[in-house]
Amino acid sequence: MIETIFPFALGNEKKVEKLIDHPVAMVNHMVFPKDHGLPEHYSNSNVYMIVVRGTLTIQLDDQEAHEYPAGNILTIPYHVKMNVGNSHDEVLELFVIKAPAPSHYKEEPAADNR
Repeated sequence: MIETIFPFALGNEKKVEKLIDHPVAMVNHMVFPKDHGLPEHYSNSNVYMIVVRGTLTIQLDDQEAHEYPAGNILTIPYHVKMNVGNSHDEVLELFVIKAPAPSHYKEEPAADNR
């Protein structure tokens, strides 16, 4: 078999799972019921968020929060403050691709340098 299979969880329960951790890219799968999400953090790579179900609520740096329904892909540059979550009744499901993988970055830049 040439291909590699990476199964991911199905369902509506909160889930954050790392599917692929390769130097070229990291792929995570996330499921968030209403009022769940990630702790505030800085992007540790170039981030691509693929919303496959529900509506993503995201606030980046000092911007107002924005909402993106299923069928959208967001790109977020390296070292941007992020608040990611679900403020809607429908379950949010997304895939997060980081390219290059965070291990590519040797150290975090100063807060004011991107």
